[in-house]
Amino acid sequence: MPHALITGASRGIGRAIALELARRGYNLLLAARSADQLEALAAEVKQQHGVEAQVLAADLAAPGAAARLAEWANVQTTELAVLVNTAGYGLWGRFEELPLAQQQNMLQLNMLLPTELTHHLVAQLRRQPKAYILNVASTAAYQAVPTLTLYAASKAFLLTFSRGLRYELRDSPVSVTCLSPGATTTDFADRAGMSAGLQEKAAKLSMTPAEVARAGVEAMLAGEAEVIPGALNRISAKLTSFVPKAMTEKIAAGIYEKHLK
Repeated sequence: MPHALITGASRGIGRAIALELARRGYNLLLAARSADQLEALAAEVKQQHGVEAQVLAADLAAPGAAARLAEWANVQTTELAVLVNTAGYGLWGRFEELPLAQQQNMLQLNMLLPTELTHHLVAQLRRQPKAYILNVASTAAYQAVPTLTLYAASKAFLLTFSRGLRYELRDSPVSVTCLSPGATTTDFADRAGMSAGLQEKAAKLSMTPAEVARAGVEAMLAGEAEVIPGALNRISAKLTSFVPKAMTEKIAAGIYEKHLK
């Protein structure tokens, strides 16, 4: 049976994508930091969907993590048909005030891990009758976002990487899709260090991880290049193509900067 490898699978959108793929009959390879959460998810998909699930608990931002994860995946299966790069997080604050080491760790997880892991595994994906890569970016990929400056930049990288790789693989069995959700009911805001006021504002517009996962997996299997779940999110991202960049940056700053202490 085909297998799907999902990074960042222990929580949020990654976990929801794992459940969605299990529902569709994929065996799962689950990777994240938390062993307990991964084991619980593996047990859940086995019980509810009758699929197999193997887990690897590891710090995916550590040097060499992508190579070790790829080696583990290759040992688990020769039928890797889906790679989902979900692992990542954000940091909220002014660039010059956030610790550099924390920002480097975020960039490692958001950009270098999916880049390296894809490079290690694309040959195996090519050997399948049909295979997919799903990269999880953000609506922040479509514009600069002051106080989320490097996070938005890292997601813009992932979007551009996805589109370029998709074109390079156009004559292969591998299809590449980029999923760019907006506000979602996960622990992203807590981990990013956002204020309660900002979290309350985002919660009013949030989608559930299950809704985002369903849209992403459906778009991936349909061979779409990009998917932005939610009509309001799609409109907002589209408007950035027509509104002057200085204006979108000012609007974003007005939302995020005023909540900084």
